Amino acid sequence: MADPYSILGVPRTASEKDIKSAYRTLAKELHPDRNAGKPNAAERFAEVTQAYDLLSDKDKRARFDRGEIDADGNPAGPFGFGGGAGGGFAGAQRGYRHDGFEGFGGAGNEGIDLGDIFEGLFGGRGGMGAGAGAGAGARRRPAPRGANVTYALKVPFNEAARREPQRVTLADGKTIDLKLPPGLVDGQQVRLGGKGEQGPGGFGDAIVTIEILPSPYFQRDGDNILLEVPISLDEAVGGAKVRIPTVEGPVMMTVAAGSTSGKVLRLKGRGFTRKNGERGDQLVTLLVDIPAEDPDLKARLEGWRDSRDLRARFAV
Repeated sequence: MADPYSILGVPRTASEKDIKSAYRTLAKELHPDRNAGKPNAAERFAEVTQAYDLLSDKDKRARFDRGEIDADGNPAGPFGFGGGAGGGFAGAQRGYRHDGFEGFGGAGNEGIDLGDIFEGLFGGRGGMGAGAGAGAGARRRPAPRGANVTYALKVPFNEAARREPQRVTLADGKTIDLKLPPGLVDGQQVRLGGKGEQGPGGFGDAIVTIEILPSPYFQRDGDNILLEVPISLDEAVGGAKVRIPTVEGPVMMTVAAGSTSGKVLRLKGRGFTRKNGERGDQLVTLLVDIPAEDPDLKARLEGWRDSRDLRARFAV
């Protein structure tokens, strides 16, 4: 394949957006469905798609720009020969420059066409023999698939914890119910095979990046869910059953008599799902809430003192 930047008609400094825009324009113009009976258009479409496949991959593009790989994605060997199947010459059978030996190893050059060399030696490409032609064809890379399409999906905290399926509308207007995987974390990507753009070698994939929205009262700690619950003084002293939220809905929780602020209660299996299918827990921290001004409470405590030395461990 020739220089992918030239194929897409963009400079080497082109942004990802410019590259994607150029590809879409050319793919629409050259798509086989719109160019029936024009084999050159199909070949050009495949070439454009292959160029975009390389330049849309940040790692491959950087390696190509540094000269580490050729336009086909093969490791660049000595003298500019690719490292594909069949040895260095397999990646070099195209694009000999007749104005000198620039085909060897120079940036932007395309290698040597061995067919031209054999033509000079044997009086025509046919001199290479049918077997050589068949071997060259057998080493061709498969037609590239279409481009991947990316989506951003925002999932409410409770639905993420419950792994509730999410409705996603694809670029072609179709909708699917995306199943959230176990072990889901914020920023995780889910790949949908064959849901991307069409190419000569098949469809690309859809890649969905999931953002878990924050909750107004829950916090996540690994696979566990944290919740702070205020209780009144009488509930703390005498014990009570209090109604608290969970990601599945409200439940009744027992507060033991003599509970203090900071005490943690555990609700088993009310957290996020782990990769092994088990669920974490919901950890509830009690906060005893005493009113700032309550004359009745103050009168009831008049003359009562707690005889314990609660700060003895500080030795101050």
